[in-house]
Amino acid sequence: MFARDAFESVTLVDITPNMDAAGVTKVVGFMGAHVKEGFASLEQAADVVATYLPHRPRPKDLEGLRKNLRQGEDGRWRWHWDPAFITGVTRRSGVARTSELEQAVRNIRVPLHLIRGRMSELVTEDSVAAFRSLAPRAHFTDVAGARHMVAGDCNDLFVEAVVSFLRPIREQTPA
Repeated sequence: MFARDAFESVTLVDITPNMDAAGVTKVVGFMGAHVKEGFASLEQAADVVATYLPHRPRPKDLEGLRKNLRQGEDGRWRWHWDPAFITGVTRRSGVARTSELEQAVRNIRVPLHLIRGRMSELVTEDSVAAFRSLAPRAHFTDVAGARHMVAGDCNDLFVEAVVSFLRPIREQTPA
């Protein structure tokens, strides 16, 4: 799929081949709930997000949220990602898909980093253990206070984790 030397490293953010099925259902349900009708306003979208993420204070400034939404010709706001990601995906057997993804992790030959939100509904401690058995040399960062949206929940800690992982790689890479 990609040239073997196309990447110097890989960082996975709160995603592994073995994710918690109930957590996946919850996240997909949240993401899919407003795919068609969207939101009447940024304020409505902020209220929905605040209800889903009670650990994160509702922002007073909605510019950050605006970056994740697009306003349609009908004036309604919808998530900026392709809705087919949720609604149009043909679901393959979980076992077959997991096996395929596990092999993909085993095939990674560059420095690998898994960042998990410690309160993640998707990547559990068991998910991390399974991942580490596939990639024992992978670097792992567990971000306290974060759920699945690690960068949104704890951006400073997320950036620190990425930079700490990349710094030694960059230092070893010829200019």
